[in-house]
Amino acid sequence: MVVDVSLLLQTPRAALTRVARALRPGAPSPLLGATVCVTGASSGIGEATAKAAARRGALVLLVARRSEELERVAGEIRAEGGHAAPYVVDLTDGDAVDALVADLLSEYGAVDYLVNNAGRSIRRSLELSGDRFHDFERMMAINFFGPVRLTMGLLPTMREQRFGHIVNIVTWGNQIKAPKFAAYIAAKSALDVFGRILGREAFFDNVTCTNVRVALVATDMIGPTEAYRDRKAETPEHCAERIVRALEDRPVTVNGAVGSFFEVLNLAAPRLSDFIAAEMSRRMPDSAAARGEVS
Repeated sequence: MVVDVSLLLQTPRAALTRVARALRPGAPSPLLGATVCVTGASSGIGEATAKAAARRGALVLLVARRSEELERVAGEIRAEGGHAAPYVVDLTDGDAVDALVADLLSEYGAVDYLVNNAGRSIRRSLELSGDRFHDFERMMAINFFGPVRLTMGLLPTMREQRFGHIVNIVTWGNQIKAPKFAAYIAAKSALDVFGRILGREAFFDNVTCTNVRVALVATDMIGPTEAYRDRKAETPEHCAERIVRALEDRPVTVNGAVGSFFEVLNLAAPRLSDFIAAEMSRRMPDSAAARGEVS
């Protein structure tokens, strides 16, 4: 049995390839002609990522719940000369996810790249969550079980063709362990760990996974959180460029400076980290929506 260790050189090879493309304006992206499935593609990060991938020559498979918005995104991609196919799916419906997998494999044979972007956030303290166990169930359904089911459905053909890359859009909260986000961060952390283990089990089949730990992004998802209204947030378009770079370069993780700082602090000085987080939590109370004061 011949063991393929070429992935050990993926990071330097990607860096050299990126330099070569920079020196050759118009050089093709690795996404040219590939099938790229993007979930949560009807708005925000997913929409921007789908458009960025299409501009690099990918056939983009758009997945989301909202039919009209999905058709709008597909139409805008086609108007720019790109290729897109919409699929209206609720990722919390297991049968619907299985049907999507069957459709994609029937139509395209295999999906080369998958961006697990669809998700939802809840900011609510544990103090207010005692009678809201459904918050945890909802977070796991959309942020973990949905993307895992879709990934598991597409993974065998990726392994058979000896190529595939999955990008999980997770959160810097996985590194920070931010208070009031227990349900959301727990689900995203589960997806983060799943991705790392997938990459190790499929290593010799040349199937890889990147966990992109995004910070604040100016999308509708952060709207209900009063504490974030005056905070500087990354645009979906800028975030999408980082995600597409992750598709092209296939790194293990994409982190930001703040998240990485807290990740080190949590290891080096855990009690100090707890104090800082507790003080920040005290200064930023639950929002009116979390308290049930906004319908």
